[in-house]
Amino acid sequence: MRQKLESSERDAVAYAASNGIINLPSPMHDATGNTTADRSLVTDDLTALNTALEAATTERIQAQSRLADAAHPDSSSEALSNTAIAQLRQKRAEVAADYGKLMVLFQPTSPQAQQLASQIHELDTAIGQEESRIHRSLDQAYRAATARETALLAKVAGLKGNFADLRRRGIQYNIYQREADTNRELYGALLQRYKEVGVAGAVDNNNIAVVDAPRVPNRPSSPNLPVNIILAMLAGGLLAVLSVAALEQIDEGIGDPGEVEEKLALPLLGSLPRVTGQDPLLALQEPRSPLVEAYLALHANLNLATAQGMPRSLAVISTRPREGKSITAIALAQSLARVHKRVVLLDADMRSPSIHSAFGVANAAGLSNLLAGSEDLTAVLHDTGREGLTILPAGPPPPNAAELLTGERLGEIIHRLLYDFDHVIVDSPPVIGLADAALVAASVDSVVFVVEARSVPAAAAQVAVQRLRAGHARILGAVLSKFARRDRAGHDYGEYYGYGYAASA
Repeated sequence: MRQKLESSERDAVAYAASNGIINLPSPMHDATGNTTADRSLVTDDLTALNTALEAATTERIQAQSRLADAAHPDSSSEALSNTAIAQLRQKRAEVAADYGKLMVLFQPTSPQAQQLASQIHELDTAIGQEESRIHRSLDQAYRAATARETALLAKVAGLKGNFADLRRRGIQYNIYQREADTNRELYGALLQRYKEVGVAGAVDNNNIAVVDAPRVPNRPSSPNLPVNIILAMLAGGLLAVLSVAALEQIDEGIGDPGEVEEKLALPLLGSLPRVTGQDPLLALQEPRSPLVEAYLALHANLNLATAQGMPRSLAVISTRPREGKSITAIALAQSLARVHKRVVLLDADMRSPSIHSAFGVANAAGLSNLLAGSEDLTAVLHDTGREGLTILPAGPPPPNAAELLTGERLGEIIHRLLYDFDHVIVDSPPVIGLADAALVAASVDSVVFVVEARSVPAAAAQVAVQRLRAGHARILGAVLSKFARRDRAGHDYGEYYGYGYAASA
């Protein structure tokens, strides 16, 4: 039976080899070890091509839909979401508004009116060119998707013919395979019966023998002190490891920079070292201090965070007070001023202002007066004595800061400041417990979220981020502040971020 099984298996393999039948081994077998289902290589290729064809068809339909939608540039999603077109249309609306105002005083033939009309024509031409570029891009994408779908259809048609021919050739192969499976089952049954007969014939044999005579022990077998000591040491080490792991799980704060993106779903813009034994404001005055180096790295990352570079208006927000948002706002303003930018540092934390005390200026008038209706902007601006840096303090604490921040008044003030300054850095109130931060975030271009290492629970920080996003704030990323110089593995903080490099060199 074994020879017959081997002969039938050789016949099946030889027929498959001579007819080009290639079956991939199946993971499913029955109780006797016979294969329950085989997959041919052609079947796998056809399945893969069908999947690719479905994806190509979906891509072609989407490209066709986008191309049809682009036929209406004024309402198409591609044109509406295009930043360049939005900026051109906004510029045209502004020029058209200026032209309308000018028509009240002058005739259309006046030089000023003709100049504005020429600008409107140029902006219309630029908008049309940008819309044509989008249409050409969508048309090329549609043609590429159509060509890919056509090529896959041809390949699927060819594989269908190969699959039909394989089915015809597989009939005889299945006959050989079934004969081999039958012989395998018979051989397995006979072999099992042969073993049972051999066991039954050896039942009468007795091979029991005395190996060693019993004797009374001269010492106890238990307890074994060395073994117990070793087991106690192993158990103590295991308990210590489990305790450390449990404490790590209990610690809900963000412990190192690698957890920022994992827990907050925000990119890490920078890590700020904890300053001990020195006022952080004094540390900012030392150009080679680790804190200044960290803020320079943050400044560089913010320049790369958007296609336009550093946002013109930027708010620094944290989950709760004393996480380092005010010192971060001051450091960013000073860093921009050092590269010859005109910067105004605006203190929007009217409940607990701190910017005026950091620069030693009075807080008799400030943002609260402007929000209450005052139009004298220059009266509340204070020169810091540092080139390019001006501050606008919070002003007298109002009865209800959230009511003053409601509306578009803060956005108008920031817009006015941007006429005379390159950047506006806003020190915002914290998020948790207040409505002020979301109102401030809605009035600026971008937001930097500051979170203190190993202090604020990750759940609270997540809630703060969700509240900012619900207010349509554009969060560029997160900054991990007060990060200890040694991480969990005991490595020096400077090894990873380069602090102290100049001193050691």
